[in-house]
Amino acid sequence: MELVFDGHNDVLLRLWRTMKAGGDPIAEYIGGVTNGHIDSPRARAGGLAGGFCAIYIPSGDLILKEPDASGHYDTPLAAPLVLEPSLEIALEKTAIALRLERAGAWRICRSTADIRQAMADGVFASVLHMEGCEPIDADLDNLEVFYAAGLRSLGPVWSRNNIFGHGVPFSYPRSPDAGPGLTEAGFELVRACNRMGILVDLAHITEQGFWDVAKTTDQPLVASHSNAHALTPVARNLTDRQLDAIRETKGIVGLNYAVTMLRPDARDSADTPISDIVRHVDYLVERMGIEHVTLGSDFDGATIPAAIGDAGGTQNLVAALRGAGYGDDDLKKICRENWLRILASAWRE
Repeated sequence: MELVFDGHNDVLLRLWRTMKAGGDPIAEYIGGVTNGHIDSPRARAGGLAGGFCAIYIPSGDLILKEPDASGHYDTPLAAPLVLEPSLEIALEKTAIALRLERAGAWRICRSTADIRQAMADGVFASVLHMEGCEPIDADLDNLEVFYAAGLRSLGPVWSRNNIFGHGVPFSYPRSPDAGPGLTEAGFELVRACNRMGILVDLAHITEQGFWDVAKTTDQPLVASHSNAHALTPVARNLTDRQLDAIRETKGIVGLNYAVTMLRPDARDSADTPISDIVRHVDYLVERMGIEHVTLGSDFDGATIPAAIGDAGGTQNLVAALRGAGYGDDDLKKICRENWLRILASAWRE
């Protein structure tokens, strides 16, 4: 079995919703359920050994638009969020993560040595990631607190605007050049992440924001869960010019399993073949090289191909990549080693 360390999941969102509905999120994760994508039994069965667990603040007003007769859609950006309720939700999700660690269900990792040890011990290696920094104040005091709790990765924005920058909409077909980039507070956030050793993720930011980060950061450029715009021209995917910049900085792209970012028609259908994932992997490898391509599933945050289904089906993708000609060394890089290299750089190891 090829162990996978994955670049993005929203399991904390699902568990938080369970808690809000009166359920026990710790028991759900440990015991396993049939809904969603990740829990301990399914992660173990599929060789999903760890990954970035997102602290994401949901937007209640976001309703994805249906495609028109030509298959096009353009969902407006969700409204900006207020700091105080966003901070409360982020703290609740962080508390769930800490309780899972205390229960022995996973381990919050702050170094690549932590990740390797957790994988060796058969414990899910969780890296806390903030997807959209609405819980962070402009003075960045809250960033210090979340860092102390284990936060080691963040994306300045999700697909909405905040005090740090501007996000891309869920639109097809559309360029990621969909608005302004970082604000002055956003530039300060990137510089603070560089000082503290926090990875900066470009997955949801506008193309202008991408270039703003590129000229500011001293880290390799990273898009944790994005695909090739040339194959599926949704605003969330990366242009060839962006892919070239990631390669030049020795950065990385995590392949997103979201079907809307894989299919040529960008439709939201689980009846999407794994070959569409392989097609994007092939393109990214050809454009950037094998050292710059990895996985960023978006488990528990998107519709994924039925042939994978959930974390338990992770090895189905590994088998498809092997069948497409990727050998043992290639798979080792795609499945985990490329991520560990990037994290060692971002975390100043």
